[in-house]
Amino acid sequence: MRVLVTGAAGQVGIEVVQELERRAEQMVRGKPLEVIAATREALDVANRDAVLASIVTIEPDVIIHPAAFTAVDACESDSDRAFAVNALGTRNIAEGAALVGAHVAYVSTDYVFDGTKPSPYNEWDAPNPLSVYGRSKLGGERALSSSATIVRTSWVCGFHGRNMVKTVLRLMAAGTRPLQFVDDQHGCPTIASDLAPVLVQLALERRPGVFHVTNQGVATWFEFVREIVGRAGGDPASVLPITTADLAGLYPAPRPANSVLDNAALRLNGIALLPAWQESTAGLVARLMSEA
Repeated sequence: MRVLVTGAAGQVGIEVVQELERRAEQMVRGKPLEVIAATREALDVANRDAVLASIVTIEPDVIIHPAAFTAVDACESDSDRAFAVNALGTRNIAEGAALVGAHVAYVSTDYVFDGTKPSPYNEWDAPNPLSVYGRSKLGGERALSSSATIVRTSWVCGFHGRNMVKTVLRLMAAGTRPLQFVDDQHGCPTIASDLAPVLVQLALERRPGVFHVTNQGVATWFEFVREIVGRAGGDPASVLPITTADLAGLYPAPRPANSVLDNAALRLNGIALLPAWQESTAGLVARLMSEA
């Protein structure tokens, strides 16, 4: 089985490639597992000709597609790029996959929801994105066939790339005090190394439809940062709560007040859920600090 991974140098892409390589010696549907890791430099998903040529040449059985323009605020001022990469780029992947009969697994986001629901969003709730980023990612979802796998996740942090955990550790090292983070946006912190195995499983099993995949438990950004600081040996009391209104005008993209994702499709399919976010955050902080 040949698996093509887009965005293979990104935060999620690296973890997906590493997870596939761990499985490479195993037999999947009677075939050896071969991994083709395509970085943005090697495969620009917004370039239709390049995408079709690559897919026809590689002839993958499965395409795992985390490649995206994820700079949420930058998307607001560069909507053409956001839609070219996130929506049209996914359409290109879908078109190429159809030519060779490949299954597509696409990584989407909690930003497809407007955050007004008072309870967690499940996979059957109607999307209503507030931001250009959210609309472009929803465009990617709609470019796929009903047989594709769509994995929505949220608040992703990992050992690679830029993320909140790394930002907080950097601020702590610089002696920044106090740390102020919003306490009125709720979501599910998700660690990339936990996300990748489930994403790979769903892709290799060719599971159709939408799946919400996050670490378990709910937090505000304030609560998440307090946990990071405490796990890093700092004083959680040095983190102060503020409101979204306090940041008015600083960030162009609107954030959903509630982006908690219910992992209903995993649970109802009997697929093991990810660990609690506190447990996985502790492991990530320890790893980052040990290799700093």
